[in-house]
Amino acid sequence: MGAGMSSGRRRFYGRAGAGGGGGRSSGMLPLLALQVLLEYGRTGASRPPVTAALIAANTLVYLRPGSLDALLPSLTRVAFNPHLIIQYGDLTRFFLSAFYHLSETHFFYNMTSLLWKGIQLETSMGSVEFASMVAALLGLSQGITLLLSKGLLLFGNDAAYYDQYAVGFSGVLFGMKVVLNAWSDDFVFLHGMVIPAKYAAWAELLLIQAFIPGTSFIVHLSGILAGLTYLWLKRSFPGPDPLSLLISGIGKVVSWPVGFVQKLFRSGRPQGYTASRGRVGHHPSARETGRGIWRCSACTYDNSPSTDICEMCSSVREDHAFSRRQHLQSEGNGELSVEEIRRRRLERFSR
Repeated sequence: MGAGMSSGRRRFYGRAGAGGGGGRSSGMLPLLALQVLLEYGRTGASRPPVTAALIAANTLVYLRPGSLDALLPSLTRVAFNPHLIIQYGDLTRFFLSAFYHLSETHFFYNMTSLLWKGIQLETSMGSVEFASMVAALLGLSQGITLLLSKGLLLFGNDAAYYDQYAVGFSGVLFGMKVVLNAWSDDFVFLHGMVIPAKYAAWAELLLIQAFIPGTSFIVHLSGILAGLTYLWLKRSFPGPDPLSLLISGIGKVVSWPVGFVQKLFRSGRPQGYTASRGRVGHHPSARETGRGIWRCSACTYDNSPSTDICEMCSSVREDHAFSRRQHLQSEGNGELSVEEIRRRRLERFSR
């Protein structure tokens, strides 16, 4: 799931795959698009938005369509190199390297993995917590890569510190795999072996390193350690984390204008036909409305509070009608028929 290129001492690593933006397509991009459509287009699909946004962001960076090609920095400018990040504080490399891929194969495998893991995690966690987790895993995996590379330098191994130029989303994906399988009692079949799902990330780490040259062992290991660190932090500090609260607050601020406009439209929408001092509404119950106006239970006409008799159909106000109803029944007047109500309405409008 990876490929690497080297020029002198400089080595480019694809994290869990190799990917970049140019060259002839090998047909994997239409297959990825088909998988996304099948997952998001089927009836009853949850359609998690953060997962879709992450796939879209990686796709735009990989394809670099139109004017984005000039706006986005080149792969060599953002590739993750511990020496340049620590020496010059290059945060561009620290954050953006995860969204770049060396080849179509690298991009395809990482995005299909993100699609599968993201849908499961976001559906179970919720979009806000999932977005917080992805941001945390990104920062943790990149930070742990720096620490491991610096530690190897202190022990005399300078290749990971000076020569490594890594790109790809798989540091985050390894962390997501750890979180996804943390409490699973299932078993997975991996290259002829049946192993507990909770150890699948470790097995995949060793298999990728053994069978696919050019992948960065340190970056993948950092992703696993990032997932374990995230789980430890969640257990040690239960409740919503500050990043989730921040994302939720930003979401509320962004959605507030939309909700405000919707309320304006709802409040300005007429509830029924207005005539004289009353209104024919759609609530078929006699009740007090604004400014003491009451609504007739027979014809839904809004009447003045100064009268207990409906001005439209002459029915008695429901909440004042017990004694009145007894009087009417003693005179043989039961409930008004539909035809009688219709006749009285016509008489009212013809005045």
